[in-house]
Amino acid sequence: MKPPPTIGVIIAGGLASRMAGRDKARIRVGSTTILERVIACLAPQCSRLIVNGDAAQFADTGLTIVADSVPDHAGPLAGVLAGLDWAATHLPKLEWLVSVPSDCPFLPRDLVARLHNARIEAGAPLACASSAHRRHPLAALWQVSLREDLRQALVNEGVHKVEIWTGRHGIAVAEWPTTPVDPFFNVNTPADAAEADRLAAQFPEI
Repeated sequence: MKPPPTIGVIIAGGLASRMAGRDKARIRVGSTTILERVIACLAPQCSRLIVNGDAAQFADTGLTIVADSVPDHAGPLAGVLAGLDWAATHLPKLEWLVSVPSDCPFLPRDLVARLHNARIEAGAPLACASSAHRRHPLAALWQVSLREDLRQALVNEGVHKVEIWTGRHGIAVAEWPTTPVDPFFNVNTPADAAEADRLAAQFPEI
């Protein structure tokens, strides 16, 4: 079954502290940057893509850039909220948003469809990806109608951990295999970047 229209938001507002401030999304893996790989993978799965991050930093993508509305680097939930707010304002009939981090070069091409299938089967308003039985809370599907509850949690309750908030509403989990490569391998350190480059060379089909 074809999934319902879904907007995609690439969360690229992190501080990259373990990369000495280096922009992880612009690290080259194989012949392209991680960001280019993420866009190429997600664009066919979504009605539209936006980026949560700095407007000047990502202007060259040609995508709409949406900044956090919650100040002081409030974490990834602030990026999700920014995406939900943009969707509610500009695409008010759209009910679903999928988020992905900007540092995962091997994202699956069936991410959106499988997250929707998982939340339908579970009867949940949220769904996230998992591999090797480890959840990836930012590779997730969000119901736009929950945005005010998320704002309340972020602004008034100081909730910043994704899984604390999603646990309140119920979240479905979709599991992916990790062979030949974990699709949610993320680049946090220079060693990770080198390993991603090696994997891209070994498995060019991914």
